[in-house]
Amino acid sequence: MTGLVQPFISTVPGSLDSKGRVCIPATYRHILSAQAPQGIQSTAGLYICPSFIDPALDAFGQTLLDAIHARLAAQDPFFSVAHDDEATALIARTQSLPVDENGRVRLPEALIEHAGLKDRIVFVGKAQKFQVWDAQRYAPIEAEALARVKARMEKLRGGDAL
Repeated sequence: MTGLVQPFISTVPGSLDSKGRVCIPATYRHILSAQAPQGIQSTAGLYICPSFIDPALDAFGQTLLDAIHARLAAQDPFFSVAHDDEATALIARTQSLPVDENGRVRLPEALIEHAGLKDRIVFVGKAQKFQVWDAQRYAPIEAEALARVKARMEKLRGGDAL
């Protein structure tokens, strides 16, 4: 794939139904489909794994998977501890999930548990990927991130004062 890929943007509310299904936002599905290789666009090319940083799920398309694969391919697959660590953390924990005709995907129970998903969720655009969060759990995370950005901006502004 050449050129810039459309980023995942916005924070979109959603819900988790009793069968463990979520409806991927239409704008995100469009981006995923555009990244999917020819012939498999019906699956929308959704890859998802538990975040190792946050109690959330990291979701992405073929473009990011290809970048991860290229980084791993540059390492020795048999004698590189870094290769095995990254492959274990990313590749082994990532699942390819089919998206149905209504834009829904069924999340495995282990992923639901990892993120602590309840009925209200949010899809959080993070450019190359998006995250799936429990809505209540995400609210303070968002507030903390905005406070950190505001503090950095105030520090920069203070440094420019005469």
